[in-house]
Amino acid sequence: MGRRKKEPGSVHRQNIAATAQRLFMQKGIEGTSMNEIAQASGYSKATLYVYFKNKKELVGFLVLESMEMLYEHILDALKTGTSTKERYNHICQSLVAYQQEYPFYFQLALGEINIDFTRTDFLPEELETFRTGEKINDAMRQLIQDGIAAGDLRANIPILPTIFSFWGMMSGLIMTAEHKKAYIEQTIGIPQEEFLSYGFWTLYRAIANPDKEGV
Repeated sequence: MGRRKKEPGSVHRQNIAATAQRLFMQKGIEGTSMNEIAQASGYSKATLYVYFKNKKELVGFLVLESMEMLYEHILDALKTGTSTKERYNHICQSLVAYQQEYPFYFQLALGEINIDFTRTDFLPEELETFRTGEKINDAMRQLIQDGIAAGDLRANIPILPTIFSFWGMMSGLIMTAEHKKAYIEQTIGIPQEEFLSYGFWTLYRAIANPDKEGV
């Protein structure tokens, strides 16, 4: 325990958050108490409250982490490929990989985030989560603007509505493919991967320049 006390606070916060994430996946956020998190992570309840004053702050920490990881996945995807369609496809595949590897984080990243910072009682993590979300939107905005400039996408696309619509439809496709995998394979007769590819291709066609070859 002496060695553990010497570890920086960030390590303790990460250890606690990792335990909380596991319990949240098993029992849900509402069904998990701070006492259970303390016991499972090997900390006393008093020590737990040194690093997270309540469950809201702990959840806020995890939401921020989920958004930061999502942002990194998107940035990595945008670095791969040259054409708009290639970069778009890499983003789609990156989102699928993110959901499969971090299903709880994927759900958190889709949740509602605080946008009102006029009050003084917001968590620092909430502001950082908002800023990270804006960076994600900026990255997607750049992809669309580059695609319009290259003639790959329709010039009259309303950028922000397109970004938010795509987030909703992409995440919906991914969650449908995840939760209805057996049904899709049995009823439609195609594997999960093919269903997702068709869905992502259909979304891309909605904004693609119809005069561009290969659409």
